Amino acid sequence: MKIDRLIGILSVMLQREKVTAPELAEMFEVSRRTINRDIEALCKAGIPVCTSQGTGGGICIMDGYRMDRTILTSKDMQMILAGLRSLDSVSGSHYYGQLMEKIKAGSSEFVSGSESILIDLSSWYKDSLALKIELIQDAIEKRKVITFNYYAPNGDSSREIEPYYLIFQWSSWYVWGFCRLRKDFRMFKLNRMDAITLTEKEVEKRDVPMPDLSTERIFPGGIMVKAVFEPSMKWHLIEEFGVDSFQVQPDGTLLFEHKYTDKDSLIAWMLTCRDQVTVLEPEDVREELFHIANNIAKKYGGDQL
Repeated sequence: MKIDRLIGILSVMLQREKVTAPELAEMFEVSRRTINRDIEALCKAGIPVCTSQGTGGGICIMDGYRMDRTILTSKDMQMILAGLRSLDSVSGSHYYGQLMEKIKAGSSEFVSGSESILIDLSSWYKDSLALKIELIQDAIEKRKVITFNYYAPNGDSSREIEPYYLIFQWSSWYVWGFCRLRKDFRMFKLNRMDAITLTEKEVEKRDVPMPDLSTERIFPGGIMVKAVFEPSMKWHLIEEFGVDSFQVQPDGTLLFEHKYTDKDSLIAWMLTCRDQVTVLEPEDVREELFHIANNIAKKYGGDQL
């Protein structure tokens, strides 16, 4: 992860008088361009990094500079600890907990008051999730290929990927890597992965693009939905789409007009609303809901609609 690399680069420069970009690139197994961006990030963070060209040149920290923890305020320390606590909630080891204790021990005068931000990144699958995250982190650090079974709406498959990033997005964990089956970069949801195995196969050297996590890219919103919700569902609409997502009608019902991602997800969402919603448009979604309701009635011994 980038923050780990930045800390590592800073540690190297604090211990050595001078180091070159190629040395750092080889040490952290990244490109020189990435190292240059990391050095720029350190400069923006207030670390006085100097560079010199030619024979005997390299990268170093300005003479006389020493790390002073007072550059971090109490609020800064609280934010760092909140981030570490969130990672500890899905950690399969005691690493983050031990790191928090080290920070607290060395900065007791800066860490005061009660914890005001509590972040838990785990889920109902916390026990299995922690093991998956730890194994994938290990694979990324060792630059090893992983294999696993994957269960998706379009069917089951066995995958072999070169993992590069662990991502927490949309309240779930994902891994971003190069899929050797599809010959392209893909993102996989950890809760759909099973039997993850760390292999001895080395990942290939590639130009790894950052995953596009924009809402427009992942959720294009191609279906225009028009529906009427009962007043009791106001909280549901506000939770999902915000207070401006509906219009209150004279009879108290809520007229909802919004774009949705895809048909299957839309139908699944409407079914969670039970009989508290009437879909007006699109027509094919109305027909599909009617068909599902008929099948449910048959399954539970009711009369066909």
